[in-house]
Amino acid sequence: MPNMTPKKTPMPVQDPCVRNRNFEEVAKGYTEEMALEEAARCLHCKHRPCVAGCPVNVQIPEFIALVAAGDFAGAYHKIKETNSLPAVCGRVCPQESQCESKCVRGIKGEPVGIGRLERFVADWYRAHGSSEVEKPASNGHKVAVIGAGPAGLTCAGDLRKKGYEVSVFEAIHEAGGVLIYGIPEFRLPKAIVKEEVDTLRKAGVEIDTNTVVGRSISIGDLFADGYEAIFIGSGAGLPSFMKIPGENLINVYSANEYLTRINLMKAYRDDYDTPIIRSQKVAVVGGGNVAMDAARCAMRLGADKVYIVYRRSEEEMPARAEEIHHAKEEGIDFQLLTNPVQILGDEEGKVKGMECVRMELGDPDESGRRRPQEIEGSNFVLDVDAVIIAIGTTPNPLLRNTTKGLEANRRGCLVVQEDSTQTTREGVFAGGDAVTGAATVILAMGAGKKAAEEIDAYLQKKANDK
Repeated sequence: MPNMTPKKTPMPVQDPCVRNRNFEEVAKGYTEEMALEEAARCLHCKHRPCVAGCPVNVQIPEFIALVAAGDFAGAYHKIKETNSLPAVCGRVCPQESQCESKCVRGIKGEPVGIGRLERFVADWYRAHGSSEVEKPASNGHKVAVIGAGPAGLTCAGDLRKKGYEVSVFEAIHEAGGVLIYGIPEFRLPKAIVKEEVDTLRKAGVEIDTNTVVGRSISIGDLFADGYEAIFIGSGAGLPSFMKIPGENLINVYSANEYLTRINLMKAYRDDYDTPIIRSQKVAVVGGGNVAMDAARCAMRLGADKVYIVYRRSEEEMPARAEEIHHAKEEGIDFQLLTNPVQILGDEEGKVKGMECVRMELGDPDESGRRRPQEIEGSNFVLDVDAVIIAIGTTPNPLLRNTTKGLEANRRGCLVVQEDSTQTTREGVFAGGDAVTGAATVILAMGAGKKAAEEIDAYLQKKANDK
């Protein structure tokens, strides 16, 4: 009989007053008993709506049934059939707007905790499963992948399963992309990312770091070296700014730089001498997950006061509800319906405040959200000594500027054919943030998965045409 409890089995978490001063993982994960209890809530619907909500097509009822039966290793292997990074997805995937949003249990209560169960299974296997990885035999064909983020790693893993010899070219010194430089340790421990990457290496995926395609090597060079197809999963790492006075002051960061210093360069650890200013009063401009990450990091670095400054209401915030909830618990002050006008500096060129204006919501804009409008005469100064801009990112223009035949749209995103990952250059495919602009990890993974299928079909057709 299914467990008809209307609420999810609670996830153990650190106390907010403790965790807001450390970088240890906030959510502690299910025990075996908790996982069995939550798995029993699944009704195993015949039409399986949750699977339709998963961008990488995880067979959710099947893996949950295996959990319920106590076969945790079997559940792991079932997830791995379609998901190359289960320990990552179980932590950072927005299940509430994807698989769990389709769950029938959510109609009269809370949906099954699919993400929590996925995390449990992945963590259980890391602790108890075999470290051996199958290395598929080579089919004699070579594919290059540009970017070792979620899209690139997923594409590489799926192609390797099909027998392709895959080389991943990554610009920085570690593989993982946004998983390694963008998402904080307290949400996604870097040891987990490293283990997922090492699993791909054991399967035969070659990963070359410190290689900037478009500088040290070109797409043309890769084709000349015998690669028959190329996937671009280079992400969207170029930060956007507001273009208001004062953005060039000392102690104004892009969220990308701030999080990279903390995560990739280990500024949060005392045994690393990473340059970062530990400010006392910090304003983070933006309302997405990146803004939440930056604000929560600033608090953990010792700030006494951290503000989220967002020009719309909480209802319009793009961040996950869980991240907003955790940020509020940790003492982050949400200044909603508020927009910066200028950043104020002292005689040394350092931030000493931020002038803001109150907003109200008007008619919907092209995105369907109500357009924020200034309330005349509502200006005020927020007392801060650092500002972090987290209003979005765009793809780096390097590849499109150095590659003939590779077209981009007005937002700088690579152009692909309709319902495809094929770009405007023959044999070059692309997906993830490089095509869509900044989005979620799981959507990038879905694009990488789709590209692997299309690359396989493309190369098989080429071979048959010969």
